[in-house]
Amino acid sequence: MGNPIQYQYDEQHLKRSEPNKFQAEDLKSEEMILNVGPQHPSTHGVLRLEVVTNGEVIVDVVPHLGYLHRCFEKHAENLPYNQILPFVDRMDYLASMNSEHAFVMGVERMLGIADQIPPRIEYIRVLVAELNRLASHFVAVGTYAMDIGAYTPFLWLMRDREHIMRLLEWVCGARMLYNYIWIGGLFYDLPVGFEERCAEFVKYLKPKLLEMERLVIENKIFVERTANVGILPLDIAINYGISGPMLRGSGLKLDLRKVDGYSVYPELEFEIPVGEGAMGSLGDCWDRTYVRVRECDESLKIIEQCLQRLSGDLSRTREFDPRAMVPKKIRPKPQNFYVRAENPRGELGFYFRADGKSDIPFRCKARSSCFVNLSIISEIAKGCMIADLIAILGSIDIVLGEVDR
Repeated sequence: MGNPIQYQYDEQHLKRSEPNKFQAEDLKSEEMILNVGPQHPSTHGVLRLEVVTNGEVIVDVVPHLGYLHRCFEKHAENLPYNQILPFVDRMDYLASMNSEHAFVMGVERMLGIADQIPPRIEYIRVLVAELNRLASHFVAVGTYAMDIGAYTPFLWLMRDREHIMRLLEWVCGARMLYNYIWIGGLFYDLPVGFEERCAEFVKYLKPKLLEMERLVIENKIFVERTANVGILPLDIAINYGISGPMLRGSGLKLDLRKVDGYSVYPELEFEIPVGEGAMGSLGDCWDRTYVRVRECDESLKIIEQCLQRLSGDLSRTREFDPRAMVPKKIRPKPQNFYVRAENPRGELGFYFRADGKSDIPFRCKARSSCFVNLSIISEIAKGCMIADLIAILGSIDIVLGEVDR
């Protein structure tokens, strides 16, 4: 007879759909359940934290995810590889260039054309990806400061981020969802004069980064709100699969740009900042912010080196065609393939299953750092005060578009 089509009531179904994990009968007499979000600005609209409290002390935290209806993975199983890129942009919409770079790199490796991509294209990809990393970290640090009560850093960082957004808009015509890095090439070459304008921006930004350092991470109030709060020990971070600034804030010097050496990163000189416990315990909220601020300095170094190459031996010529290596037919041979890259929030990975018969992936699974990093909140928030919960959540730096796929 098979399974009945009509829904049949089952007590366990109702249990699983209950809004809270904890019920009144699970609590001790002095405990209560407090819901934080989804209306709180730091929860980004689709996240609710179920918090069990004992007075002002957090006993447990359970994140409940809402829906943005990105449906990335389902879209990816119904579209050719080159038409998936606009959906990649919409996952982590603050770091679209970085996400495009990871996705394109995976498809090119499956096709066996990764080594044939012209160096100018690779340098342009790294240039725009690092610009986007800067813009993303500016949002992370600025909104984090705002979460814990400081409004000025947010305004100053949004002012500087605006310059980056205008540069990226000049490159591809879009403000946030770029579709600029194509499989086998780029949508367009850089606009004429871009290298000079970008060099001016680098010169402008250097003192601003020092200003940000003094304004945020050396600020006495900021230190007191973030140091020794939400401490993430390194062994727990590794066990949970945490990546990006969260992991490096706990002291592990792991950056996929160095470890995997993809694209032209091995040709560039930059450091990997890690948390040092300078203001409190190693792996606290301050360390995670410190790593993001220091990474802005390193991204600026990478951008400078890319501009030198793009204005020097890899300068534009009439013969250069950014679409010369774009394949007419994208049909990888049958294989399972996983590619990963260092996004501003950590490791972004794509798992592909190609059947060799179609230009549509049989399966495309995204491994997002935001989803994995959010899982640690129950571990690091226990025992903290309620007032510190927003500081802890903000230090994780999530983008919900990557959590709901």
